[in-house]
Amino acid sequence: MNDGAGVGGKRIVMTGATNGIGLAAAEALGGRGARLTIIARSQAKANLALQRIEAAGGKDVDIILADFASQAQVRRAAAEILARHSTLDALVNNAGGYFTTRRFTEDGIEMTWAVNHLAGFLLTNLLLERLKENAHARVVITASDAHVRAHVPFDDMDGTAAYAERAMAGPGFIRYGQTKLANVLFSAELARRLSGTGVTANCFHPGLVATGITRDLSGMAGIAIRVVNAFARRPSKGAETLVWLVDSPEVAGVSGGYFLDKRRATASAVAQDVDMARRLWEVSDAQTRAPAEVGR
Repeated sequence: MNDGAGVGGKRIVMTGATNGIGLAAAEALGGRGARLTIIARSQAKANLALQRIEAAGGKDVDIILADFASQAQVRRAAAEILARHSTLDALVNNAGGYFTTRRFTEDGIEMTWAVNHLAGFLLTNLLLERLKENAHARVVITASDAHVRAHVPFDDMDGTAAYAERAMAGPGFIRYGQTKLANVLFSAELARRLSGTGVTANCFHPGLVATGITRDLSGMAGIAIRVVNAFARRPSKGAETLVWLVDSPEVAGVSGGYFLDKRRATASAVAQDVDMARRLWEVSDAQTRAPAEVGR
């Protein structure tokens, strides 16, 4: 941001802002005067989010439609953002999903990996030069403590082993944790690559929040998550650290951090592995390379 802090009048691009903590954060940021660009999967969801944001005081919100399961749509969304806005002050990568069965995108990539990690990786890189034109821009990524027991699935990119492994939290949780580890590693490597530019990159764990991300769970896992959700945080509470990382002068210039409750926290040992982060970046770059770029 051009003064290093404060969102009033600043252009913030947000993904995953039509429900849960993303919507709560959009309401808070819009109420503080931010100019929001929301990437939504459907016009209906975007319209409902827009009503909520405007009711909270947001006055300058534009909508871009894109399904993050499609790299072509992520590329189109980035092109629209660049065409509409000459300045970007912050990018919030909050979109994510929890899938209970293994499925694949039109790009032939396992869905959880594609939506939770690769889409944000691709969008960030497509917008990175515009962000770097602003010496105080910020990138904020929603991670999770689900990363703590995970490993990077370099040997299981299609998710076969992850979905075959049983987890107390239900089917798909192993894979979800792998993508959250990818979020933390991506944030750390992005911060290293942005060193000296003034642009910062941080990620955070929102805490246990009652959102719709686990709505597909059924059976005992579904019952368990409903019981847990009864004691979980409201989305507005889970969004507090996100809003703080985008808006607060306390973290101006702070980069490469993993945060919880507006304080720096300790990520897992794997999440702090510099070589692992670099390797993940290289693999992710290969997975998101446009057909025209392959073979260059």
